Amino acid sequence: MKKNVIVSLADSNYYPLLDELVDSIQRYKESENVAICILDAGLTNDQKIKLLNKVDEIKSAEWDIEVPEFKVKGREWLKSQVSRAFLPKYFPNYEKYLWIDCDAWVNDWNCIELYFKACENGKLGITQTIGPGYKITSKVNWLIGKLAIIKSQNFKHAVKSKIGYNKARKLAFAPHINIGVFSLEKNSEGWISWQNNLFTTLKAGNIFGSEGLAINMSVYIDNLETEFLPLNCNWITSNLLPKFDEENNTFVEPYLPNYKIGIMHLAAGIWKDKKDMRLNKEITIDIKTLQGKTINKSLRFSS
Repeated sequence: MKKNVIVSLADSNYYPLLDELVDSIQRYKESENVAICILDAGLTNDQKIKLLNKVDEIKSAEWDIEVPEFKVKGREWLKSQVSRAFLPKYFPNYEKYLWIDCDAWVNDWNCIELYFKACENGKLGITQTIGPGYKITSKVNWLIGKLAIIKSQNFKHAVKSKIGYNKARKLAFAPHINIGVFSLEKNSEGWISWQNNLFTTLKAGNIFGSEGLAINMSVYIDNLETEFLPLNCNWITSNLLPKFDEENNTFVEPYLPNYKIGIMHLAAGIWKDKKDMRLNKEITIDIKTLQGKTINKSLRFSS
């Protein structure tokens, strides 16, 4: 019986990305001991049949917290913003859960081992979107004296979700946590904290981003014990492009010591001529190499 599981979700549009994620996992022999489970948010029957030849389980994603229809507007993929906080409900037979967004792929198995290690003893394993060269997402516009306008992803979502200004201020300049890759044990109190906060954020805020705000609340307000992993465990390409090591045929961090990228995450997309690489594998961009060249390359997984 497999004790650890990797979970992801997709609709029919993102199926090619999901398929690549699964392939990127299963090329490693170590993956034989790890289950792969999928939440279906609009996959076609043909897509599910193909996936069932590769993965352990597929379950239909639900609205685990009731959301008004006017907020959904037919966007079933938004179930990912709710259902990932309830993974033990969907797949109860595992001890450790590792979520990976379908627009990410695995480049180094050591990173997977880190996530499963990080969530031991009820801790949350996750990365912060802050590090050398990463875009600064929080800004302050000073008006006069002590008066200022705060611009940060956490603060914006917190105010819109009406969680209270005291909590919003506490989150304003806390390093933002990206929920696209995380790990938790089945019996961790983190699930309850996250679900409670998600219930609060969904009542007044947008669906998209609500679960990210909720997990930031769990960490920075509820003080959920967290193991912060290095950036290469969730490398967000829209924040900072990687470099490519031609000698070892792999993507690496752009700054010394050029650690190998563990999980490549195309969150927010890589855009060229108004086209998103996530939806068009033919799109390539210029990438610098460790050998001093510039090459034209896709950031999608290629077997």
